[in-house]
Amino acid sequence: MSAPTAERQTADRHQTAERLLKSSAKKSYDPAVDIDWDAPLVEGGIWVPEHRVSLYGTELWERMTPEQRVELGKHEACSVASVGLWFEVLLMQRLLKDFYAEDPTTPRAQYALTEVADECRHSQMFARMVRTAGVEPYGPQESIRQLGKLFSVVSWGPAAYGAILVAEEVLDRLQREQANDERIQPLMRQVNRIHIMEEARHVSFARDEVTRGMAQLSRTEKAYQQFIIAYISMFVVRSLINPKVYASVGIDPAVGRRAALGNPHHREMIRWAGEKIMPFLDEAGLVGRPGMTWWRRSFLLGEPGDR
Repeated sequence: MSAPTAERQTADRHQTAERLLKSSAKKSYDPAVDIDWDAPLVEGGIWVPEHRVSLYGTELWERMTPEQRVELGKHEACSVASVGLWFEVLLMQRLLKDFYAEDPTTPRAQYALTEVADECRHSQMFARMVRTAGVEPYGPQESIRQLGKLFSVVSWGPAAYGAILVAEEVLDRLQREQANDERIQPLMRQVNRIHIMEEARHVSFARDEVTRGMAQLSRTEKAYQQFIIAYISMFVVRSLINPKVYASVGIDPAVGRRAALGNPHHREMIRWAGEKIMPFLDEAGLVGRPGMTWWRRSFLLGEPGDR
């Protein structure tokens, strides 16, 4: 069977974009309207399941009171939301950079703008949730924030969209677990539901970009893509919990950070959250030897003996 022509590939990409544009027109949310921001928070409600808190199972966890555990969970949830907001800004930059180089009248270009509009609303939603929770908008550590400025410079094509998929699908798995958990704050659950619904389209678009992009690369280009996605993904995963959250319960941030990174429960949570995306990236050819050290450090592939 002969490889599809460039014209056929372009037509297929636009066909995918057309489908996603129709889906966006049928089902999109406005968080300003679809979330009751004036509803009071539920007293005693949790923000994440206890077993998803980074210090769960550690000696530090055992010393904490039930109230401190809930408080740390709230701060970690808001850290993830504010870091997720930052990820979405990087995604918007990538989409607009691609749009800049494309015919603006094509379905693909039109969908890129539609996704940017979705992400603008999501960023506002996450920021408003953090403010409603009364928590600092932690965002990533400053060193990671500075590295983020290089994202659209050092990454392009499959690696750029693949790294975006890592962020989106890791968060998606955690959010799906929480969305129907009656113990979780209703505000958090509604934010998760909206994000899950609209991110499904974004994931479809990014997966299509990865698959098509990898088919066009040389061996050398693939090696670079394998390295850069692993390197970026390691920072994506490790930046979700800003160490400053530990100060909210009287734990030195450096001590809390070390405990979390060495915590088998936390490492397993990350591996579990990446169970859906990692096989896809592997099949697409983005998981390879040039990046294996960084994949290991991300915990997305588990321990060295697991692969």
